Amino acid sequence: MKTYSQLIQIPSFDERVRYLRLDSSVGIETFGFDRYLNQKFYHSIEWKRFRRDIILRDKGCDLGLRGYDIFGRIIIHHMNPITIENITNYEFIMNRDSVICVSHDTHNLIHYTRPIFAEFHFTERKRGDTKLW
Repeated sequence: MKTYSQLIQIPSFDERVRYLRLDSSVGIETFGFDRYLNQKFYHSIEWKRFRRDIILRDKGCDLGLRGYDIFGRIIIHHMNPITIENITNYEFIMNRDSVICVSHDTHNLIHYTRPIFAEFHFTERKRGDTKLW
């Protein structure tokens, strides 16, 4: 389980992203037909109060780091993915030690970015290596 108390011990933005990275893929089903459950929750008064408190705690900064102010929409990111079973467990879903403020770009970086250079083998370029055959 990833926690806010562990995250704030990490000094740099890049290291915090690495700690939070999920390496998810676009299109993987989370709530599917049960999406109404999390949407109902995210529109509740309890969530809106909780969200406000987290923004105040993190001072509206990306990954809670000073100097990384979020000027657009602030997302409250759950460090541990939420399941259908968790959505009704307020102790889990509204645990201050399991959420962090992030920008939209950082949220996408956490969910969808993979280390691409590990997937490719680069060959040093040489004169004449551009032949098609």
